[in-house]
Amino acid sequence: MPYVIGFVMIIITVIGDSLIKTSSLASSFSGWRLLLLGSLLYGITGIGWFFVMRHMKLSTLGVFYGVGCILFLSFISVLFFKEKISLIETVGIINGIIALILLFRFG
Repeated sequence: MPYVIGFVMIIITVIGDSLIKTSSLASSFSGWRLLLLGSLLYGITGIGWFFVMRHMKLSTLGVFYGVGCILFLSFISVLFFKEKISLIETVGIINGIIALILLFRFG
């Protein structure tokens, strides 16, 4: 169950990041509502992480969170923001996935 809650927290964080990114692209400071909404989503995830941390080692949680956010944010950046991912970024993402597999296998 902690992994399911963690996964949901990652999705909420990515949505918050996407709202903040969209806000940053708005002219002058017209995207302030999206900025506030994205920030609110960050705050909400703190409650979920509290419950996840009760059942998961912090080192494993850190890699789970980091790799999960990287995967979803990379997908969102390419799909919605039309950004390109370089070869070195792809290698980094693959290394993160390998680290996560090693932590779950031997951690």
